[in-house]
Amino acid sequence: MKPHHFSRRTFLRGVGVSMALPWLESINVWGDEPAKNAAAGIDPSSDAPVRLAVLFSGNGFHSQEWWAKGEGKSMELGKVLAPLHDFRDRMLFVKGLYHEEARKGNIHSSQTGNMLSGAPIASGGEIKSGTSFDQMLAQSYGRSTKIPSLVLGCERSNPSVHKNYSMLYSSHISWSSPTTPTPLELYPALAFDRLFKDEASPADKSVLDAVLKDAETLRRSVSTSDQRKLDEYLDSVREVEKRISNAGQRGELQGWRPTLTQPNIERPADGIPQDIAEHMRLMIDILVLGFQTDTTRITTLKLNNDHSALRFPNLPSLQQVGHGIDYMIHHLLSHSDGEDWLKVNQFFLEQTAYLARKLDSIQEGSRTLLDNTMLMHCSSMMAGARHDNDQLPVIVVGGGGGRIQGGRVIDYQGKPDRQLCRLFLSMMDKMDIHPDNFGDARTMLDEV
Repeated sequence: MKPHHFSRRTFLRGVGVSMALPWLESINVWGDEPAKNAAAGIDPSSDAPVRLAVLFSGNGFHSQEWWAKGEGKSMELGKVLAPLHDFRDRMLFVKGLYHEEARKGNIHSSQTGNMLSGAPIASGGEIKSGTSFDQMLAQSYGRSTKIPSLVLGCERSNPSVHKNYSMLYSSHISWSSPTTPTPLELYPALAFDRLFKDEASPADKSVLDAVLKDAETLRRSVSTSDQRKLDEYLDSVREVEKRISNAGQRGELQGWRPTLTQPNIERPADGIPQDIAEHMRLMIDILVLGFQTDTTRITTLKLNNDHSALRFPNLPSLQQVGHGIDYMIHHLLSHSDGEDWLKVNQFFLEQTAYLARKLDSIQEGSRTLLDNTMLMHCSSMMAGARHDNDQLPVIVVGGGGGRIQGGRVIDYQGKPDRQLCRLFLSMMDKMDIHPDNFGDARTMLDEV
């Protein structure tokens, strides 16, 4: 096949729209010409960028069921982590890390506002924390992409004050500066628009319709296998567009039971899906598209707030047979270790498993997108019933571009220098960002 020359960042373009391409063997998106790589015996996936995805779920987990033992495919998992059974050999279970500053307030806000920074938290309703490590990466590593970082959420921010601490701390894990939580996008349609449209305008026509002509021109210039890959990618974008247009038209309403079983006015074109499971899956699909197209390499997804008010009518209750788990908000449910609390925990980890599975289905040369990603799931306390954060629940799934060996349990409990920020330094190092220190950490974790 005759080699073709493309710019380092390759886009499909239309009126008001730019849509980045996924990895294609015929096109040099990240590095040297494919033909030149092949002649030199270079695996093209070795030049793929490393991505970071941070998923957060508030209020901790079941106190007896967050654990892992052993290694590789024979690793044993507690019931909370059961959804990640297929990814045991790709997972780091990191035990014993903590934030010293987060232990001072002993309340949800003071334990969450520095989740990704380890910085001191201001009390008295004042807003002051620290720049989070995802935004440290966005300020340098993220400059290579259209969107330095994508910050997504599935529950609205809470602006109130609780026990002398602003609840904005509970609502945000990503901070652009010590006094500025990074704006959180709750609307799938607007998150999608931000990826693909030069100016977000929900009323505009389909992104795909705008770039089809350019896509057809490109299709004639790539290999047969890349044509199939391009078709699959465009189909996935179309599917997300369709789901966004239908979001909120089905499923059960969150929270209290309203007097109407159906809205009595026409649903707005853009909104938040009423089915929390659909909301989370849509956000994950958009996250994957952002990574797959290299439109962004850094994404945080806050599945819910700490001190969360979410309910889960989509999950059948094991404690109240015949009902969904909507008889109690997430925060209050976390104060017990009942069967329904465990079921909600597993629901959150199912979202991580769903994301890992999608990333692992996308090939980038000899690797998958999961191989080139660091996917971290964390919470700001171990168990909601005790608000205990002397060690924090943290797992990392994915290969970090071949720089992380999975299938391991790493235990720092009882050891000195067990700052969680040391893990963040190690993760930044995998993305070739090397600050001298971060938060309360001065050195990386050698084992990661």
